[in-house]
Amino acid sequence: MPSQLRQLLELMTQSVEALERVCEQTGTSIPDLNAPLTPASEAFRRGPEAMEAVKVIVAAAEHMSAIVSPPHRQLYKFVAGPTRAVAVRACLEANVSEILREAGPSGMHVNDMANKNGHDPEKLARFLRFLASHHIYREVSPDVFAHTRISCLLDTRKPSAEVIANPEQKYDNTRGFAAVASHHLDITFKTASLAWEALADPKTRFSNEPADAPFSRAFPQDKTLWNLLERDSFARNRFDITMQVNADSQPPDSIFRAFDWQRLPAGAKVVEVGGGMGTSALPLAARFPELKLVVQDLPDVTAKAEKLWEKEMPEAIASGRVVLQGNPPLLLSLSERHADHWHAPGHDCFAPQPQTGADVFLLKLILHDWADDYCLKILRHLRAAARPDTALVVIDALVPYACRGAEKEVAAIPGAEGDQAPEPLLANYGTANELVYFMDVNMHLLFNAQERTVAQFERLLRRAGWAIKAVHRSHENNGVFMQSVEAVAV
Repeated sequence: MPSQLRQLLELMTQSVEALERVCEQTGTSIPDLNAPLTPASEAFRRGPEAMEAVKVIVAAAEHMSAIVSPPHRQLYKFVAGPTRAVAVRACLEANVSEILREAGPSGMHVNDMANKNGHDPEKLARFLRFLASHHIYREVSPDVFAHTRISCLLDTRKPSAEVIANPEQKYDNTRGFAAVASHHLDITFKTASLAWEALADPKTRFSNEPADAPFSRAFPQDKTLWNLLERDSFARNRFDITMQVNADSQPPDSIFRAFDWQRLPAGAKVVEVGGGMGTSALPLAARFPELKLVVQDLPDVTAKAEKLWEKEMPEAIASGRVVLQGNPPLLLSLSERHADHWHAPGHDCFAPQPQTGADVFLLKLILHDWADDYCLKILRHLRAAARPDTALVVIDALVPYACRGAEKEVAAIPGAEGDQAPEPLLANYGTANELVYFMDVNMHLLFNAQERTVAQFERLLRRAGWAIKAVHRSHENNGVFMQSVEAVAV
């Protein structure tokens, strides 16, 4: 029997060969790590076969590293996590990426960087060398650094002189990853430093209240992220860009794979709760003009949505087949202690649902913002407004188990288990699917909420009068992020 290391090597070899074969068939190529990042350079990963090969390569490489590395070194990757975050943030906020982009592939000496951004060149070199050891930037020659395709993501694409002179406007009118990184390395990082204190405190250990999240310890003057965003325009703009980047990462046709929309009769009503600008409703309205769509959110969001729809599809609003329904913000009674500090961020989904008789209720990235007690309020209001044949479509991340075999309660549900990695890899593809676990912890830190497994969704929905009929997975996002749970009333 070959060793596990040899089995992993064989899997990796097979997957590299498969990826190279796909690249030859599609006319793409595996990019050079030190080449600039462009949309075209990412094309090699498109398609189910290529994506599967990439997942196996990543999972196998990390698995092999875990086997052969000294255990303390493997564990230290997590223990030393804050130092990694500090290094990235220092380079991000010191505008190193904009400066290096202007320097070109030959790079720039840290002394010359310091002349531009006013920072200590010795400290910059230490941070950059640490990151270069992980292929984030590269050291071309002693103390001379340049971009890799990974570090390009930290570049706003603005002139370095502009972002250095106007740091508060650095992320304005950008749509890239730099704002996302800044948000997490600032707000989430500070929140994470006090997570254990919230977990250890008997007063908050078992609490599901948003105002008892670790965030409230890091930002006690705000209590919740939503309050911080109300008072801090820089943080709000950066957060909005983060949400837009997440939305842009989804294929434009992903909503069509979330549910069999074609089976709905002409005139069927689809209600999206907390639908924002209607980015899901727009493609549905274009492909299925016979559907009636209702997008619910706060009045200020609806006002912005009206401008978008007037530009993109004015006929839909004028004809009444698409309705943008704004509701007043709801002041939730989270507790007597926090009731005056916290407002609902979206549609008033904790009040009775005004749209009765819907054919489909759609919840996209709503439930992961809330602990179970609050999700039950949302879901029960929808159940009370539903017909016996109303479908509920929940689009969220689906957390896979690291072991094999779904829980018995969901094993018979089509699509529940999802793809599993070949042996001897971890069933969930290990770090190739790491993003969903980051998101899960992140929701705990900021909102006292969570991402969920299919079994957790089934238990939650059952308590609210729904049952999962099927799980619709797509190969985009590794079949984990932004997948669809279809439920029926029971």
